[in-house]
Amino acid sequence: MKEFLGHAHIGVTAGVYAHVRLRFQRQGIDALVGILSQTDAPDDSPTAAVVR
Repeated sequence: MKEFLGHAHIGVTAGVYAHVRLRFQRQGIDALVGILSQTDAPDDSPTAAVVR
Protein backbone atom coordinates (compact mmCIF):
# COMPACT_ATOMS: atom_id res chain seq x y z
CA MET A 1 0.00 0.00 0.00
CA LYS A 2 2.80 2.41 0.85
CA GLU A 3 4.25 1.97 -2.64
CA PHE A 4 0.87 2.61 -4.26
CA LEU A 5 0.49 5.82 -2.26
CA GLY A 6 4.10 6.84 -2.89
CA HIS A 7 5.22 6.75 0.74
CA ALA A 8 8.82 5.86 1.45
CA HIS A 9 8.09 4.26 4.83
CA ILE A 10 5.13 2.27 6.17
CA GLY A 11 5.10 4.54 9.23
CA VAL A 12 4.02 7.46 7.06
CA THR A 13 1.12 5.46 5.63
CA ALA A 14 0.08 4.22 9.06
CA GLY A 15 0.30 7.69 10.59
CA VAL A 16 -1.70 9.35 7.84
CA TYR A 17 -4.49 6.78 7.60
CA ALA A 18 -4.78 5.40 11.16
CA HIS A 19 -7.44 7.97 12.07
CA VAL A 20 -9.67 6.73 9.25
CA ARG A 21 -9.56 3.18 10.62
CA LEU A 22 -10.34 4.37 14.13
CA ARG A 23 -13.28 6.45 12.87
CA PHE A 24 -14.80 3.43 11.11
CA GLN A 25 -14.32 1.30 14.23
CA ARG A 26 -16.09 3.95 16.31
CA GLN A 27 -18.97 4.09 13.83
CA GLY A 28 -19.32 0.32 14.00
CA ILE A 29 -19.31 0.33 17.79
CA ASP A 30 -21.89 3.11 17.89
CA ALA A 31 -24.15 1.20 15.48
CA LEU A 32 -23.87 -1.97 17.56
CA VAL A 33 -24.66 -0.09 20.77
CA GLY A 34 -27.72 1.39 19.09
CA ILE A 35 -28.97 -2.03 18.02
CA LEU A 36 -28.32 -3.61 21.41
CA SER A 37 -29.98 -0.69 23.20
CA GLN A 38 -33.31 -1.22 21.44
CA THR A 39 -35.92 -2.88 23.63
CA ASP A 40 -38.69 -4.42 21.57
CA ALA A 41 -39.46 -7.22 24.04
CA PRO A 42 -41.92 -6.82 26.93
CA ASP A 43 -40.44 -6.32 30.40
CA ASP A 44 -41.46 -9.80 31.58
CA SER A 45 -39.48 -11.59 28.88
CA PRO A 46 -36.60 -13.85 29.99
CA THR A 47 -33.17 -12.28 29.86
CA ALA A 48 -31.32 -15.57 29.44
CA ALA A 49 -31.89 -18.89 27.74
CA VAL A 50 -30.56 -22.34 28.51
CA VAL A 51 -28.27 -23.56 25.73
CA ARG A 52 -27.25 -27.22 25.55
